[in-house]
Amino acid sequence: MDADENNKFQRIGAVSNTHVGSDFEAVARAHLLATGLAVEPRFSVLIGVGANKKNRLFDLGSSSPKIIVECKSHRWTIGGNMPSAKMTVWNEAMFYFSLAPHDYRKILFVLRDFNVRKQETLAHYYLRIHGHLIPEGVEIWEYDDSTKHVSILKSGEDAR
Repeated sequence: MDADENNKFQRIGAVSNTHVGSDFEAVARAHLLATGLAVEPRFSVLIGVGANKKNRLFDLGSSSPKIIVECKSHRWTIGGNMPSAKMTVWNEAMFYFSLAPHDYRKILFVLRDFNVRKQETLAHYYLRIHGHLIPEGVEIWEYDDSTKHVSILKSGEDAR
């Protein structure tokens, strides 16, 4: 396998996808701090069904106030298609949120990526197609890396 074949799923211009994720988590953390929410990276919470619980590391979190955050910096594919494997990862985040304690505030912090052909962002697409998988109370925050602005697409108070 040549170098191009090894990196075919690599974000263009990035050192590695791990670096892309870590950098985006730092952006999310800084933005949350600016809004008064001091969160720490790799925050562990007991999740599970009934009495069967196991620790899970969330990208960011805090015990005071109780908050957990998952960060996703995914983009539409180069061809403008929906990145199906990435949407599976978003669904997995929703599953973990559903297993987390109810008294935790839950935020999915995502990168704004607009698809001109579809005339919607990846987050709006997710809400439209997979909204039925989003647990009650989960917030969706969309970060625009060009303007450094965050839009709250779904707040914790949104009615189902």
